[in-house]
Amino acid sequence: MLSQYESKMEKTMESLAAEFSGIRAGRANPHILDKLRVDYYGVSSTIQQVANVTVPEARTLMITPWENSLIKEIEKAIMISDLGVTPNNDGKNIIINFPELTEERRKELSKDIKKRGEAAKVAIRNIRRDANDALKKMNKANEISEDELKANEDKVQKLTDKYIADVDKAIDTKTKEIMTV
Repeated sequence: MLSQYESKMEKTMESLAAEFSGIRAGRANPHILDKLRVDYYGVSSTIQQVANVTVPEARTLMITPWENSLIKEIEKAIMISDLGVTPNNDGKNIIINFPELTEERRKELSKDIKKRGEAAKVAIRNIRRDANDALKKMNKANEISEDELKANEDKVQKLTDKYIADVDKAIDTKTKEIMTV
């Protein structure tokens, strides 16, 4: 019965990890392009679906579209995004150079990481509340005893504590990654 709530907590962790992968830490990471979309024959597609993305150097991304007509579309998507970088194109490839992060920018990113982590903790706590509400309903309907209710509430709390600790660990890891010069 509790496995459905544990899987929801696990999905929250996966979502947080995906969000964190989009935050750049001074070096080039193809995942920062995951949220950018371009129009490809009337279909909204991710850059990875229409181009090859490579990391030739630590702070450089190279995007090689499968069709040259996409260069302008991809460039436009990068320009209007909040990545804070300017793409350069050589006619065949789009090259993005990531500047070294300033101390101020690192602090902003670390605040953003903490904010996203707090949102994940709230989501986990909401899942705990839903699980406890479901257990109380089952108890009222005489489907489980008082003892089973208490035991299951304890299990839910232990699960919650585990996932909250995982979120804290993820926040610490990403913050260290960002703050490391």
